[in-house]
Amino acid sequence: MSQKFPRLFFILLAVLFALNLLQASFTELIYDEAYYWYYAQDMAWGYFDHPPMVAFLIKLSSLLFNGELGVRLMSTLLSAGTYVLLWLLIDNPKKKDYVVHFFLLVFSFTLMNAYGFLTLPDTALLFFTALFLWLYKCFLKDEGITTTVGLGLVMAALMYSKYHAVLVILFVFLSNYRLIFNKKAWLAVILAVICYMPHFVWLYQNDFVSITFHLYERPNQAYKFDEFTLGFFLNNIVIIGLLFYWVYSAFFKFKATDKFSKALIYLVYGILIFFFISSFNRRVQAQWTIAISIPLAIIAFNHLLQNASSRKWIYRIGIVSLVLLMYARAWMIYQPLFPMFFETHGNKEWTEELKSKSGGIPVIFENSYRRSSMYEFYSGVPAISLNNFMYRKNQYSIDGSEERVRGEKVLYVSQYRKSGDISYMHLDSTVFHGIYIDDFQSYRKLECIVEKPETGIKHSLKVYNPYPFDVPLEQLKYTISYSNEHKQVKQMLSLKVENTAPQQSLLKSKDTISYNFELPLSTMENPSYFRIGISENNLPPGLNGKPIKIE
Repeated sequence: MSQKFPRLFFILLAVLFALNLLQASFTELIYDEAYYWYYAQDMAWGYFDHPPMVAFLIKLSSLLFNGELGVRLMSTLLSAGTYVLLWLLIDNPKKKDYVVHFFLLVFSFTLMNAYGFLTLPDTALLFFTALFLWLYKCFLKDEGITTTVGLGLVMAALMYSKYHAVLVILFVFLSNYRLIFNKKAWLAVILAVICYMPHFVWLYQNDFVSITFHLYERPNQAYKFDEFTLGFFLNNIVIIGLLFYWVYSAFFKFKATDKFSKALIYLVYGILIFFFISSFNRRVQAQWTIAISIPLAIIAFNHLLQNASSRKWIYRIGIVSLVLLMYARAWMIYQPLFPMFFETHGNKEWTEELKSKSGGIPVIFENSYRRSSMYEFYSGVPAISLNNFMYRKNQYSIDGSEERVRGEKVLYVSQYRKSGDISYMHLDSTVFHGIYIDDFQSYRKLECIVEKPETGIKHSLKVYNPYPFDVPLEQLKYTISYSNEHKQVKQMLSLKVENTAPQQSLLKSKDTISYNFELPLSTMENPSYFRIGISENNLPPGLNGKPIKIE
């Protein structure tokens, strides 16, 4: 072990690990972390937005610690593991003389730095990408059964981390097309598929809700070069940080000398080209290309070992980056260090204020899975997001969160109301108003299924009740929302429906009721989609139907 890792490496790794532990302990959660913490309260083989790895990591962390560290412990461990794997992936014997350069380089990768203590799906994606590449490198040298099994398990772990992992696996395999004739490679793939089968089953049981949403139902917007394509290029600078010039320069000068180095090139180019093309259709978020950080770090460090000029500049700029990132980390904990607010600021204050004003009763947030999960984490009070036609579906749309507050006295909080029984303000000066509801009842899981007419203008509407109880029809009102080509809602109208069984007063449990309706005339110019929603007990209409293309 000492031959592979000099003593200084372990000293710096211990310092980094301690730093990440302290940062994880004293930094308030960001909203996505709170949302994934909510995942972990009900472990499953899948969730609306992501596979279950992030929830699994949080559950493991919570077994040892409470509070923020109970969300982030595993992230600090995986981050340390990523540094170890990156070191192992570099063969140059000169690396032992440049341990400080190595840590300065990798620490400067901004998002990789942040994922050293934040718990997000990309945290595991980075670690398992590094582990996958290390095992692949071992596989190229020795196709032993241990390495083969390891590859299969890690490919499954990659896919359990984030759906983007399929690109990592795909482009590495494309770099070595002869693997298609390799029995051991197929064994690894088959093992990965078997291990991933529980998530496939979960997707099937939940009508492939994650795939459907990400590919078809996610709202978008008209193409803008500065926000879409230019934003893509800027994001790939941001994820590298101040060393982006030297890192990308090293990559463009890099030449493949073997199958492994070829895999590194394919991985970077493959992911960048894939999301560059995607940028003409939708805004590409910075973290979507985060997996390129692993091969870029390997290539950049190998380059600095061979190039004295680059080594000098990477060391100098790395120190500047270290100072700035440490200051940013301190600011994430203590806001007065910089005149800007971030997600890690003020969450304990607003949740405590709302809990005090509400009297500690359950809180329902209108269209905010972020605030509901953050509030529940810090207050310990049940909270849910009730999603309506102006928002999107999320985990609260498919789990049993409604039943946690059904029949309870609740506080319904919205940022769109002009007044209410109580009000409170976030640090960004957004004012929220809340009203009390004594006996809360919602039916957001009612499913609206529309069938277009073969002739005539009347559509058929079937409403299915998945609940284990009957729903009074008198409590339901039907609406229709019209959207543009990017599925952005522009108009909502009441919908008149004709009950084919007018004597029926209840929608029986696990039963379906049928209606006919005509599309009301929209004042919107050339609407592209319509969607049926149900307003129960005068609540804003839900997302009960799917967006339907208007021919």
